[in-house]
Amino acid sequence: MTTIERVPAFENTFARDLADMFEPWAATVVERPELLVLQDDLATELGFDPDWLRTADGVRFLVGNLELPGMQTVAQGYAGHQFGGFSPRLGDGRALLLGEVIDTNGARRDVHLKGSGRTRFSRGGDGKAAVGPMLREYVIGEAMRALGIPTTRALAVVATNELIPRDEMLPGAVLCRIAASHLRVGSFQYAATMSHDHVRRLADYAIERHYPHLAGTDDRHLAFFHAVMNVQASLIAKWMSVGFIHGVMNTDNMTISGETIDYGPCAFMDTYSPTTVFSSIDHQGRYAYGNQPHIAQWNLARLAETLLPLLHPDKDESIRIATEAINEFPALFERQWESSMRAKLGLTPDSPAQAGLFHSLLTLFESHRVDFTNGMRALSDVVRGRRERMHALFDMPLAFDAWVRPWLDAVNTDTRDANDIADAMDTVNPAYIPRNHVVETALAAASKGDLAPLDSLMDVLLDPFHERDGLQDYARPMPSDWEGYQTFCGT
Repeated sequence: MTTIERVPAFENTFARDLADMFEPWAATVVERPELLVLQDDLATELGFDPDWLRTADGVRFLVGNLELPGMQTVAQGYAGHQFGGFSPRLGDGRALLLGEVIDTNGARRDVHLKGSGRTRFSRGGDGKAAVGPMLREYVIGEAMRALGIPTTRALAVVATNELIPRDEMLPGAVLCRIAASHLRVGSFQYAATMSHDHVRRLADYAIERHYPHLAGTDDRHLAFFHAVMNVQASLIAKWMSVGFIHGVMNTDNMTISGETIDYGPCAFMDTYSPTTVFSSIDHQGRYAYGNQPHIAQWNLARLAETLLPLLHPDKDESIRIATEAINEFPALFERQWESSMRAKLGLTPDSPAQAGLFHSLLTLFESHRVDFTNGMRALSDVVRGRRERMHALFDMPLAFDAWVRPWLDAVNTDTRDANDIADAMDTVNPAYIPRNHVVETALAAASKGDLAPLDSLMDVLLDPFHERDGLQDYARPMPSDWEGYQTFCGT
């Protein structure tokens, strides 16, 4: 029996306030759902009793087959530029918003399904999802959170015990995803295909939900745009600081809240190169590692286009205002990125080092094909007076020694003890990231019913900055026989 004490109260402000932005819909019935992953801490934070979520009723809820009080399931509409081409009607083709809950911190959060069956937005797809890609959302999302990067989270992954056709028949699953909201740049593009009033209502809703301090001000829509630019500049800088490549930075995958969303063809870079691409569908390298700040600005320009009628009644003046705003993004990003690099190199905001020092280190890494994560982690050993680990990463260690002097000169202006500086560096340079080959091996085992490698991997990834004996395999770069590795979107 479902009691109100065991589940949170659901609300539906999105459906209540934003007519025409969704289609009412119901999840496909799953005959034999089986819980694979449940995050107890997140469940409790949302107001769920984890023990109840493990019951038959709880698992039915997690695939959308049990309606709780206050729920109103809808498929959200959005548009999007996908690899530069505009699609005016995308939407939740295999997803449903179950509603919103107020968590124990007082924050409003979406409870959302992925892989819950066809909707009116499906565009010919089957609306299903496979176990591997849904567990990938769980693995990468939790790893990103442990790395301090804003992200959506997986509450649960439930196997459907059916086979779904992809390149081969794969076991199916449903993901229950939690987000600050699912509002995207593509949501605004969808609203703009209908009317200026739809854009205004969506913008005011987004302001009230994510930036309430801006509500009621005369220039709130311009201030809203600046706020979204700021959170995205911070987010992309954090991605870059750990070598993360999103892989599919379409406008429908850029959130208004500043959370990372959609872990389909994402990957983490091994050998440093700004041209690194893993996505099987990114043939031109549009979303390569080094392009991500430029694509973020491009996407934000598409958001600005939808807001033009709200910025000024005169079209030319609104374009001038928007252009002036969007041109600020490179400097916003550069400040965030430089702040991250200073921390990674043990430098204070007041140290004399210039940005050229950071760029020259990365050029050095690229020239000598140094593993990005291991190279950054080894810098703290150098501060402690030991260069063996760093030298082992270079085919010509003298190249690093030629670079190191101005950096150490800048570090030495700090009054802190060298060990304290090095320890601080180890809190921002992870020892462990989701290495692509390790993730794929764990997901392949999980798809066959063996969750042990996945559990072991998560034990490592949830504590990424604490180096431990016996975990060397989790820190090794991708083996040579994985050359040419590609990621896929899972649809």
